[in-house]
Amino acid sequence: MDELMLFTDGSVDTHSNIGYGSYMSVSERGLSLDLLKTHVKTRQFDHTSSTKLELQTLLWALSDIQTSGRGVTVYTDSQNIMGLPGRRDRLEHNKYRSKKNKRLNNDELYREFFKITDQLDCAFVKVRGHQASNQKNDIDKLFTLVDRAARNALRRYNRFPLCDNSDTPKLKRSHAKAQKAAIAAGFVG
Repeated sequence: MDELMLFTDGSVDTHSNIGYGSYMSVSERGLSLDLLKTHVKTRQFDHTSSTKLELQTLLWALSDIQTSGRGVTVYTDSQNIMGLPGRRDRLEHNKYRSKKNKRLNNDELYREFFKITDQLDCAFVKVRGHQASNQKNDIDKLFTLVDRAARNALRRYNRFPLCDNSDTPKLKRSHAKAQKAAIAAGFVG
């Protein structure tokens, strides 16, 4: 296989602005889903949004993988990422500013996106996320691995958050016990 397939997805809690991004790179076909599941990498991002998280995850993945001169096909369900190459000329012409001359949200991530994708031979493929199992093709099944990893990581975080928002010593002790239990159970690292 001359190309590297890269699957990226993210899941964010809009109340805490904490999100988890997951990616998986696949360089050979025919591997089982169980084996590929072990290749999924997941990372927490703070102070993020759904749009920002998708970009952060992709940039992390592209900087983390070893392409060895191969082309990279990125599979994503992000409309923003899919639309960025077509928006590039306008973004650069306007110096990443709005009509009111304000810096765009995520302008630094957009610049980094173009810098990295200029160095790599990247193609982007839109996948439909969250489909019924009987409607999924092989690519959709691979994408499901990163989708689930990100959603499950966020669910674990929401069950056992590592931040301490409690004010009373009793609540702090209770929170510390929950954290230790979550770490012991392997929910958080």
